[in-house]
Amino acid sequence: MAKKVTYTEDNIRSLDWKEHIRLRPGMYIGKLGNGTAPDDGIYVLFKEVIDNSIDEYMMGAGKKIEIKLTEDGMMTLRDYGRGIPLGKVVDCVSKINTGGKYDSNAFQKAVGLNGVGTKAVNALSNYFKVCSYREGKMKTAIFGQGILQEDNKLVKTDETNGTYIEFRPDSSIFKNYKYNRQYIEDRIWDYAYLNAGLRLTFNSKSFVSKNGLLDLLTKRVDLEKIRYPIIHLKGDDIELAMTHGNHYGEQYSSFVNGQNITQGGTHLNAFRAALVKTIRDFYGKNYDASDIRSAVVAAISVRVQEPIFESQTKTKLGSINIGPEGPSINVFVTDFIKEKLDNYLHKNPEVASALQKRIVQSERERKEIAGIKKLANTRAKKANLHNKKLRDCRLHYNTNNDGANETMLFITEGDSASGSITKARDVQTQAVFSLRGKPLNCYNLSKKIVYENEEFNLLQHALNIEDGLDDLRYNKVIV
Repeated sequence: MAKKVTYTEDNIRSLDWKEHIRLRPGMYIGKLGNGTAPDDGIYVLFKEVIDNSIDEYMMGAGKKIEIKLTEDGMMTLRDYGRGIPLGKVVDCVSKINTGGKYDSNAFQKAVGLNGVGTKAVNALSNYFKVCSYREGKMKTAIFGQGILQEDNKLVKTDETNGTYIEFRPDSSIFKNYKYNRQYIEDRIWDYAYLNAGLRLTFNSKSFVSKNGLLDLLTKRVDLEKIRYPIIHLKGDDIELAMTHGNHYGEQYSSFVNGQNITQGGTHLNAFRAALVKTIRDFYGKNYDASDIRSAVVAAISVRVQEPIFESQTKTKLGSINIGPEGPSINVFVTDFIKEKLDNYLHKNPEVASALQKRIVQSERERKEIAGIKKLANTRAKKANLHNKKLRDCRLHYNTNNDGANETMLFITEGDSASGSITKARDVQTQAVFSLRGKPLNCYNLSKKIVYENEEFNLLQHALNIEDGLDDLRYNKVIV
């Protein structure tokens, strides 16, 4: 029986803005981490600051952003936008729900957190400095853990208009953190691709894109393995780059207002449906949707006014409409794809032919493995009742249990190797799968091989990845 505790007015607490952010940082920046993963908190702090600079560029103010990272973890960003209004510099970085993003005339189709982002950076940094330069005047303020340390008076300056931010994450919150510069560069490249013509520098290294998403996809795919040249389509508030490869599954990069939306949302759902409809109409054939989208590689970017996201860290778009007075996102994306992609395929018959061959190939492969897949799955289900190959753990990655992120599967060669690991493992989070010997090299072979090979099929079911990685049972796979 639970211990009886009192619950009175004395148990109720009211926190100021910085206390709440520091006590519950996950509500504002997601997980904390230590810098080993690209979505760890220190990179979110960087993102929240640079997002404001990107919004300035999108409003036509400033064509350059300078970023620096020192060895001791100090991050600095300088943009050449309009600068924070001098009388509101302190409020804009320390008063929650204060900012220009609430005025749709000052910021249209912005990505910033609408009055939260820089406050979170301020509260979670042991040193935070902001300078605003406007029309020959400068305002500077310095904070520590969200507490105002210096509020300097206006002074004259020769600096070009813009904003300068300097911060160092608080090591008492981000314990043993260390920046991975490659993660930062990858994020900066995304900003460059999504804002063609914008020049960003990181410790003097330059990042600039002339062709937007075409450059992004060109960098991410093996040009020798794609089935046709990358299709690049642009319209008002929407851009698309796409091709098909030789892999299995679908690969998407989706963006909203210059923000990488890792979990997609309404705009990506609209594109996936519009692609199927457009292809069917163009060829006059009722191809299966999975065959049309199999092996697709695409990047889509849209600009949405007053976007609604399904989480504070903006990983999935939930907006229904493109803007308060605009059409639905579904109609907006569908009309664009229907017109632009259809026109492109009519004007480029060699691409249309290559695309159709890829669809027909996917259809043939799907039908080829249908029979053997049924047999293999029946065999796997029987084996899974008592799978001698798998010594499972209690927790799994595709659950909401505490410790799910710590789950891992060790794949060993032979029972002797698995035996020693099995004895030493943590049964809560560590599983072991024993192969009979060196497995067949199935690289570049069809998926049919996986179903025909009993061990591969059992491993596939142990990992739970037959239909994709969304339900992967282990966070780490160790060979």
